[in-house]
Amino acid sequence: MTDKLIQIKGLERSFQEGEKQRRVLAGIELDIARGETLALLGRSGSGKSTLLNLISGIDHPDAGSIHIHGHNLANLPEPDLTLFRRQHIGFIYQVFHLIPTLTASENISLPLQLNHWSAAQSETRVKTLLAQIELTEQANQFPDQLSGGEQQRVAIARALAHKPLIVLADEPTGNLDAVTGARVMQLLQQLVSQEGSTLVLVTHSRSVANSADRTLTLAQGQLTECEDDLTW
Repeated sequence: MTDKLIQIKGLERSFQEGEKQRRVLAGIELDIARGETLALLGRSGSGKSTLLNLISGIDHPDAGSIHIHGHNLANLPEPDLTLFRRQHIGFIYQVFHLIPTLTASENISLPLQLNHWSAAQSETRVKTLLAQIELTEQANQFPDQLSGGEQQRVAIARALAHKPLIVLADEPTGNLDAVTGARVMQLLQQLVSQEGSTLVLVTHSRSVANSADRTLTLAQGQLTECEDDLTW
C-alpha cells in the first residue's frame, strides 16, 4: 500500500494542567496508507485519543499539519470541517454512544440521513449491514434491549454505514469480555476490509493490536515501532 491517505507532519498538542503545560504530542510524523489498519498502543494519558481527535478535526493542533485525501484540515473553516467529518469519517467508541430512543436500524441509518441518502438507498444499506452483523432480527430493538456485544456491532455498522474513507476506533473492545471482544474485532476488520476503509485503532490490548497491519506505540509524545515485550 503506497497511496498515502493521511499525512501528518510535525504535530504538536499540549494541555494546561494547573499552572503547567503537559505536552502529549511532540512533533508527530505519520503517514497512513489507504486501506491500512493501524493500531496505536500506549499508556492511559499518553495522547492516543488526542491523536484520533486531531485526525478527525474535532480538536486542533498547536503546531503541525494533517492532510487527509488532499485536504489540509487546518485550512478548512468549521462548517466545511464538519461536513468533511460527516462524509468521510466514521467513529467507534469504547462506550457505544447509541441513541437510546432509536432502534438498532434507526441508529445505523442516522449517518445516511445526515448525508442525504434517499429512503430507498438507506433502507437497502441498513438491511445489508444488519445481515452482516447478524442482527437482522434485532432491527427494531432499542439499545437497552441489546447485549453489550450487540450494541457495539450496531455501533460498528453505524460507523461504516455511509462508506467513510476513515474509521477511527477508540478502545472498541474495552467494555467487552475477551470472547465478545475478539468476535467484535473480527467483525470490524472484516467490514472495514470489505468497504475499503482505513482503520485507525486505539487499544490497550496487544491481541487486538496484533491483528492490525501495523502497530505503533505512543509514549512521551512520540510514535515508535511497537516492542514485543510492551505491557500496560
